[in-house]
Amino acid sequence: MKKLFRPSIKKQQLDVILLLVRITIGSFMLFHGITKLQTLFSGAPIQFPDPLGVGATASLAFAVFAEVGCSILILVGLATRLAVIPLMITMLIAAFVVLGTQGFLKQELALVYLLVYITLFITGSGKYSVDRLITANNTAVNRQGI
Repeated sequence: MKKLFRPSIKKQQLDVILLLVRITIGSFMLFHGITKLQTLFSGAPIQFPDPLGVGATASLAFAVFAEVGCSILILVGLATRLAVIPLMITMLIAAFVVLGTQGFLKQELALVYLLVYITLFITGSGKYSVDRLITANNTAVNRQGI
């Protein structure tokens, strides 16, 4: 019972949790992005919110870039901290501009995604990621003086 209330977590457990979070959030957002990607390339007239005044097509393209491209980067753990920035911007716009007048129940999902992206921005991708492989290789090269 004491373990249940112990506030500490081991580094290995944290790395597994970060992997699960990345895979889950990346997959969920990728699903949203793929539907937008299909809309972007469907040939039909684009009907998408334009909260920044750049045009519906440009707004949709940015959302597709964030939700598809950046989600794939998060899934594999490549440039994770950079990849979450467009997603954080997208979720901020979705929650406070596009859904801002529709109440909390409509904003809730975007805010949950935002919270996860902020967490990944702070923690990074963890041990089980391409980021870690790159860092480990660079550290090994630096130790050899190459």
